Amino acid sequence: MKYYLILLALVLVNCTTKVKKENIKVVENSRVNYLPYYNDATFTPNWITPNTLEEKEFHKIPEFSLTNQLGNTVTNKTFTNKIFIADFFFTSCPGICPKMTDNMFKIQEEFKNDSEILLLSHSVTPSIDSVSVLKTYADNHNVENNKWHLVTGSKEQIYDLGRNHYFVENDLGVTKSIDDFLHTENFLLIDKNKHIRGIYNGLNRASVAQLITDIKALKKEG
Repeated sequence: MKYYLILLALVLVNCTTKVKKENIKVVENSRVNYLPYYNDATFTPNWITPNTLEEKEFHKIPEFSLTNQLGNTVTNKTFTNKIFIADFFFTSCPGICPKMTDNMFKIQEEFKNDSEILLLSHSVTPSIDSVSVLKTYADNHNVENNKWHLVTGSKEQIYDLGRNHYFVENDLGVTKSIDDFLHTENFLLIDKNKHIRGIYNGLNRASVAQLITDIKALKKEG
């Protein structure tokens, strides 16, 4: 009798454990297609259901007008119904930029045949990085034109976008002017509605791998 009671107890424990595992899977599956939204420089994740009123009123990358390596104007409309990855670099950078460019190239190659995915690299030395300089840089790094836009333009606009809308810098609470150099290793994942959905270290292999995974998850949102 004692043996049967022990056996029954083990069966009940196993059943309880199984139910808990199933519950965990349901929770995981409920989020598998949704990435968080980010609203400010703290990058606090906000779990919002896509295509709701709350989502429509959330922070977006504002309108902009810049020029790419082909001399073509690049605006918000260039990214209509596109997911894109943004970063900030300069062609003469001897430090972090070459590694960032290599990792952006990996993303380009991963989604080379996917018309929904674009890349956008802003020059933080636009007075030096003219269209011809960007074109030479693009050619030297096997950039796919119209897939990966290297852009120049107004320094005021580029720095405003980077600091106040993409929130790319890590030094929170530090007031900066146009004379303070903008330099960051961060990559930003932007959805089709111009919302920020992820920030990644563009120098870190694992972080870039996570970005590629998150791009695929974001595509599933539709």
